[in-house]
Amino acid sequence: MTITTPITIDDATPVSESWRRQGLLTAVAIVLILALFARDTVDIASIWWNSSTFGHCLLIPPILAWLVWQRWPDLLALVPCGWAWGLVPVAGGALGWLLGDAAGVALARHLGLVLMLQGAVIALLGPKVARALAFPIFYMIFMVPFGEELVPPLQTITAKMCMVLLDLVGIPARIEGVFITTPNGYFEVAEACSGVNFLIAMIAYGALAANLCFMNWRRRLPFMLLCVLVPILANGIRAWGTIYISELTSISFAESFDHVVYGWVFFAIVMAIVMGISWPLFDRSNDTCWFDSERLIEPMREQRYPYALPAAVVAMVAAPLLWSAAIAATGRTSMPSGISLPEVAGWQRVQLSTRYPWFPHFVGADHRLIGRYRNAAGDEVDLAILLFAYQEEGKELVGYGQGAVDPASDWAWTATAVAPSGGIAERIVAPGPVTREVVSFYRVGGTLTGSATRVKLETLKSRLIGGDQAGVAVLVSAEEGVARSARPAIDAFLTSLGPVDRFADDIAASARGG
Repeated sequence: MTITTPITIDDATPVSESWRRQGLLTAVAIVLILALFARDTVDIASIWWNSSTFGHCLLIPPILAWLVWQRWPDLLALVPCGWAWGLVPVAGGALGWLLGDAAGVALARHLGLVLMLQGAVIALLGPKVARALAFPIFYMIFMVPFGEELVPPLQTITAKMCMVLLDLVGIPARIEGVFITTPNGYFEVAEACSGVNFLIAMIAYGALAANLCFMNWRRRLPFMLLCVLVPILANGIRAWGTIYISELTSISFAESFDHVVYGWVFFAIVMAIVMGISWPLFDRSNDTCWFDSERLIEPMREQRYPYALPAAVVAMVAAPLLWSAAIAATGRTSMPSGISLPEVAGWQRVQLSTRYPWFPHFVGADHRLIGRYRNAAGDEVDLAILLFAYQEEGKELVGYGQGAVDPASDWAWTATAVAPSGGIAERIVAPGPVTREVVSFYRVGGTLTGSATRVKLETLKSRLIGGDQAGVAVLVSAEEGVARSARPAIDAFLTSLGPVDRFADDIAASARGG
């Protein structure tokens, strides 16, 4: 443990002037970056306010201010100055934002914005001050709303934990994807039950506590591991407990119990468990300094061009906005014409299912079509066509919530299936249970694929260098019967439909009036 003594500075005036100038430049740069990227700033704040998963992010800005305030007396002993190498993270953030904007990936844009803010602080305050503020600068990363990609695997983990625990207490159960059937009911480990909100909040809390309570990395790392494992295990136990209580009492009572336990009360219990386990290992005392001032202090250096670096920061953060605006209008085509479902040889149109209607979820599509077809053998399939004139945030082929399953419907994803050439296949289930198989194809940039990553890359390419930004999604689905699979009917329909890439191109051409 290193204990430092307060440093007395005989002539504090030059340092005060340096802090006033560089501090003001840093504040102006931060405000300017937030203003230039106002759309993303508002998006991030809106996610914090409206999403229960990221409600804890509202506490991050005041926590950052508190962390700086803790270090402020010792910071005054340092001399802030411009540092050219600090422009590297600014440039990295600007590039990340541009790639995210081109590909329609909000996470990349938000991460790029925060990285630009971090870089601006480092570039304008210099390496010594940045070293003293290393943790607050790092902690800014938790302002980025990230982690929803963990929902599907966490749902699966929670469901499998429930099955193990149900088996231990002797309750017979059957699992299909995230659906669990017991003698007393039919349960879904829904997205809200995945525990992702508590896991993300616990990681953010754990990083803060690791800095405040520990000095040794050999103690910090096991503590962070606890912050990851305990919320996952606790959420699995909570989900199992709800099912178990429903077996002992009733489903309605179990639901009311879960509503009482689930929420911030549950998170407080998880926090108490983690802190209780770790309490004996805390090794930071109240009088320990946050950084070694004596090692970081240096003589005052006159900057020949004090406003060159701020100008460079502004130029770097403005560059991706200008490039995006210049390319945005290219490759976009209007689609005023209507389109209609195709006639498929050997198949005729019939009414859609009314038992559990299925509609894929593609927000922002310019055209949406869905219809059911039946052949002479009695096989029935549903064909859905989604057409985008161009893609941007909130108007994209692939993204969170986009795809074969509408999050607001009774359908839920259960498993992947054998993928067709150029596509992807998955199984979805509705209460009953009713099972469907869905094959999906995406046509963008002259490429037919079922890969979300490939769609993003093709979209990124067209929006960075210009090109046709139109996108088409073609989905074919069928319900499974008691003794028959859905796949033969889907394959038969695809054979009659012909090459999907040519079909998608014809649909796009007809919408343009071509």
